[in-house]
Amino acid sequence: MIGKWSGARAIGVLLLAGVLAGCSGSGGPAVDRTQSLEAYTPEQIFARGEFELSNGKTENAGYYFAEIERLYPYSSWAKRSLIMQAFSYHAGQNYEESRSAAQRYIDFYPADEDAAYAQYLLALSYYDQIDEVGRDQGLTFQALQSLRTVIEVYPDSEYANSAILKFDLAFDHLAAKEMEIGRYYLRRDHYASAINRFRVVVEDFQTTSHTAEALHRLVEAYLSLGLVDEAQTAGAILGYNFQSTEWYESSYKLLTANGLKLKDRGNNWLSQIYRQTVKGQWL
Repeated sequence: MIGKWSGARAIGVLLLAGVLAGCSGSGGPAVDRTQSLEAYTPEQIFARGEFELSNGKTENAGYYFAEIERLYPYSSWAKRSLIMQAFSYHAGQNYEESRSAAQRYIDFYPADEDAAYAQYLLALSYYDQIDEVGRDQGLTFQALQSLRTVIEVYPDSEYANSAILKFDLAFDHLAAKEMEIGRYYLRRDHYASAINRFRVVVEDFQTTSHTAEALHRLVEAYLSLGLVDEAQTAGAILGYNFQSTEWYESSYKLLTANGLKLKDRGNNWLSQIYRQTVKGQWL
């Protein structure tokens, strides 16, 4: 996005640099926003934004690109500056401003070649804020929705594969949250509450890396409640799909120590999953 400057363009940048105070630091303190830029062409202001961006002063770069949008709203430079706003603010971790600029680009130029990139930046503005598992996962849901839009609306774009990878990671993140809460309840002998959480993982997050552990925890919880049919069936699913994992080995030892087998028993929600599994329709 940052190309070589022509002599006139470079002069414009130097003039701007002289008029507006320089900055320091990765984001840099705010530039003098009381100084009018109306005397400068959009190309000159754009070049100044690129200059700030190349020096790591992302907030300042975003400001200059935003000024082009404000001063020259119907020019081709306004469109270019809008996607650069989204990029600059995201690079500086100003996710709210990045998301706002990206959304405006999508609204104004939905058929433009950079619309896919704008949608991807919008998704990243949520994805890059996903906190550790222990916190509220609202941003994870928003990231998933935005990443799905990239995948479904722009399947042939260069961002689709990256969006798929990040979608899978975010999906796994949600499953990890359910597991954390389930383990919390299990440690405190709140078995019914723990089972509800592990069931969500088995039914809704079965493609994630947490399914095997969720099944083992179900074995533990159901045995603690004396529900041996459910415990054995959970163990049978583990044996069918995850026999090489440590969770299968732990469930096998736990069930056999109680004189039980890993087999489908009864007519419960796990039995239905087991029958689907045997038929090759699940996992």
